[in-house]
Amino acid sequence: MRAVGLMEFGGPEVLHMVELPDPEVGPGEVRIRVRAAAVNPTDTVLRSGGRADRLKDVAPPYVPGMDAAGVLEKLGEDAVTDLRVGDRVMAIVLPLGPRGAYAERVVVSADSVALAPAAATDVEAATLPMNGLTARAALDELALAPGGTLAVTGAAGAVGGYAIQLAKAAGLTVVADAAPADELLVQELGADAIVRRGDDFPVRVRAVVPGGVDGLVDAALLDELAVGAVRDSGRIATLRGYDGAGSERRGITFFPVYVRTHAHERDKLDRLRADAEDGTLTLRVARTMPGERAAEAHRLLEAGGIRGRIVLEL
Repeated sequence: MRAVGLMEFGGPEVLHMVELPDPEVGPGEVRIRVRAAAVNPTDTVLRSGGRADRLKDVAPPYVPGMDAAGVLEKLGEDAVTDLRVGDRVMAIVLPLGPRGAYAERVVVSADSVALAPAAATDVEAATLPMNGLTARAALDELALAPGGTLAVTGAAGAVGGYAIQLAKAAGLTVVADAAPADELLVQELGADAIVRRGDDFPVRVRAVVPGGVDGLVDAALLDELAVGAVRDSGRIATLRGYDGAGSERRGITFFPVYVRTHAHERDKLDRLRADAEDGTLTLRVARTMPGERAAEAHRLLEAGGIRGRIVLEL
């Protein structure tokens, strides 16, 4: 099979097409013929060496990619699933060595796969698993009651956008940040109030919710800079491990969200499918590219300003 891989860590130029054996399906696993793989910031972290510690005992090539959509091709022994060969599916992938989503075929645990949303293309479906699970897990950790208030940073991004829409479906009032060019987009996603993004985000949020919001999803990775937006004894979900160290806690509880720990929760993935089918979630594709242009896709993502996801077609 063909895949996008790298032999050494570095800039986007290290990505190139490689030939690999078709992956074997083990017990409890399934194989997917990948048609589309979303390009995410975590992929650029892997490519640049930010996951080198996890790969120190694994020989290259390393294939990035955590989001895949395509056709279920093979079921392994003892794979517990109601899915069938030929089903259109989406999956969250935990890349390790050659087992990443930027490949024509990928093997994953059967509980990391769900049907793709019925009306979505493979390209659209590939934008949902990893970012959708991240947003879902963040809101589940915060466990805010209907009628509560939620702030979202990075609201125009994939995780932030999904967080807004899922929060509104849960009956929350959402205050979200946006650059001027993104205000209409964030409004269309459902935010009740929009504040200008920047280091004074907490001040702007408290101008809308004077006592501070009940909870926060920090998709922009503001970390300590975002804490002031939350009321005393509030709750904050962070995405890169920040646990409140160095901040004035004021009884605030921090929930570092690691999507890897939710990769085997097929019920949540299937719930996201239903949310996309009933219009709760909007699947946003910024542009599509063939796998051969993966290096260009990484350059565009790292340059910033992408709204939605770049998706590689394989």
